[in-house]
Amino acid sequence: MLQAVKGTRDLLPGTCQKFRHVEQTASQIASLYGFDEIETPILEPAALFLRSLGDTSDIVSKEMYRFTDAGGDDLVLRPEGTAGVARALISEGLAQELPLKLFYRGPMFRRERPQKGRYRQFYQCGIELLGVESPAADLEVIACGYHMLQELGLSQNLTLRLNSIGDLESRAQFREALKTYLLQHREQLSKDSQDRLERNPLRILDSKDPGDRKLLEHAPRLEQSLTPQAREFFLKVQQGLQALKIPVVIDPLLVRGLDYYCHTVFEFTTENLGAQNAVLAGGRYDGLVSDLGGPKVPGVGWAFGTDRLVLLLDELKSEWKRAPSFALIPVGERAEAELPKMAQELRRAGLRVDLSFSGNLGKRMKRADKVGATAAVIFGDNELNADRFQIKHLKTGTQTEVPRAQIIAELQRLAAQP
Repeated sequence: MLQAVKGTRDLLPGTCQKFRHVEQTASQIASLYGFDEIETPILEPAALFLRSLGDTSDIVSKEMYRFTDAGGDDLVLRPEGTAGVARALISEGLAQELPLKLFYRGPMFRRERPQKGRYRQFYQCGIELLGVESPAADLEVIACGYHMLQELGLSQNLTLRLNSIGDLESRAQFREALKTYLLQHREQLSKDSQDRLERNPLRILDSKDPGDRKLLEHAPRLEQSLTPQAREFFLKVQQGLQALKIPVVIDPLLVRGLDYYCHTVFEFTTENLGAQNAVLAGGRYDGLVSDLGGPKVPGVGWAFGTDRLVLLLDELKSEWKRAPSFALIPVGERAEAELPKMAQELRRAGLRVDLSFSGNLGKRMKRADKVGATAAVIFGDNELNADRFQIKHLKTGTQTEVPRAQIIAELQRLAAQP
C-alpha cells in the first residue's frame, strides 16, 4: 500500500482547519502592523541558499533537497523563507519601494530526522521588515510576533530569549577568542564541532551536543567582544522591549543557525515541545541582500513553524471554534427538488450549508450531528405550502418555526452567537 513519503503527512480536514486558524491569525496581526503578503516560489536556485545560509550550516551541509532538473539547472526545494524574499527584492526591483514590510506563508523542505512537531515538509509563516537600520525595526517585528502569540492564547506559556551577535567587527573579535578557547579542548568536542572549529567556530555555539554545551559554559562570551556601537544598539532594543512591557531573558548562547544574522537575534520558546522548544525565532540580517548581489538593504524578521504551533495549541487543549454550519433536511420529493435552490440562496448569503444528499429524516439528523451543525432546517410539503420552515437547534434540542422569508436572517443570527 502506498504511503506518504517519510517525514511528510496528509493534512486532514480537522488539522487543516487548525492550520488555517493559525495562518489567518498571523496574517491578520501582521496586517495590523502594515505587513503585506508576498508569495515566492517553492523551487529556487541552489546558489541562493549556498550564498545566504553558508556552507557550514546544517541546512546546506545535511538537509537541503537539492537536485539537477532535466535542463541541467541546480535547484532546491526552499528550506526557509527569508532568502527567497531577499532574492525577490533584487529580481523584482523592489529596492525602489523601501521600506518594505512583507508577510509570507507556505511549505518549506528539509531532510532532517522527523520528530515531534518537525517534518521534512513543514509549514512556516514569517515577516520581513526591509530598509530600516534603527532598533525601532527590531522592536516592531518582535512586538508583532508577541501580539500574534497573544492572540493565539500562547503568551503566558512562552519565554522571549534575546541576544546580540554584534556587527562584523564584534564577531571577528569574538571568533578569535572563541577559537583560541576551543582549540584547547578540541578532543572533547563532538565530531561536528571539530569540523566547524576551523571553518566557522561561531556555529559551535548552536550545538545541541551535551559535551559541547558543557564546554561552552566556560567559553568567552560574545558580549565581551561587542563594539560600542553594537552594545548601544542592543541596549536600545532592550529598553524598547521594557517600554512595550514584553518580558525578556538575555541568553548569551543564542546565536541562531544561519550565517546572515547580525545584531539582534531572538526566540520565543516553550517547555511543552521537548528538546526542540523554539516556536518563533528571528533576527537582524543587514548584509543578506548585498551578499546576494543586491544593494545594501538592512533587514529584520521572524518565522514560526505552523506545525509546531498547532501541536502546542493541541497540547494546551486550546478550543478550536469551527465555522458555524447548518444542515438542510428535506422531507419528500418536492422538498428534495427545492433543496439545491435553497442551499444556494443560503450560501450566497455567506452561510455554510451541509447536505447529506440521501437517507431518511433520522439518518440525515445523525449526519447533521456528525458534522457539528449548529442547527438543522427541516422542511417538507407542509412547510413549503405554509412558507414556514422548522429550525432545530442541535445543541439544545429546541425547535422553532420561522417564516421562509426570515430564514437567512435567523441563521445569520445563530451564526453570530458565541
